[in-house]
Amino acid sequence: MRSDGSNVEEGVMPDKALDLRVWIRLLGCAKMIEKQLRRNFQEQFDTTLPRFDVMAALDRAADGLRMGALSKALLVSNGNVTSIVRQMEEDGHVAYQPDPRDGRSAIVVLTPLGQTRFQELAQAHHNWVRDALKDLPEMDQAQLLTLLDTLKLSLTRN
Repeated sequence: MRSDGSNVEEGVMPDKALDLRVWIRLLGCAKMIEKQLRRNFQEQFDTTLPRFDVMAALDRAADGLRMGALSKALLVSNGNVTSIVRQMEEDGHVAYQPDPRDGRSAIVVLTPLGQTRFQELAQAHHNWVRDALKDLPEMDQAQLLTLLDTLKLSLTRN
């Protein structure tokens, strides 16, 4: 045991910036994959990652979502979601339905056309992510997922 409380092998100095290096590497990897996803959505489907994210959130919510819940699920402002949803409504991919619990509110749902489009996009998205991670062995992916689950749990406690 060292005087600073760390338990390290003799001759190995603790990395005081390890937390920052982990964060920067995690963010960098996520940004690299996201950049490729954005490019693929635009080039192959003439759509955007935010539109895909809206569709994915609505696909997970069988009864649709209020705008506030959709914003919360996507971790973005109501204004950002409203603009995207309006465009998607014009394209026929989403529709508004009256909220049965609150007549002043509306629920956003995927239309049948939107569901079909989402299935097409989701399959492509899965293939792109698989391709991005193809050089990381499955065992390493499983270990990384476990570590990230631990990190997420830690963050939700804070």
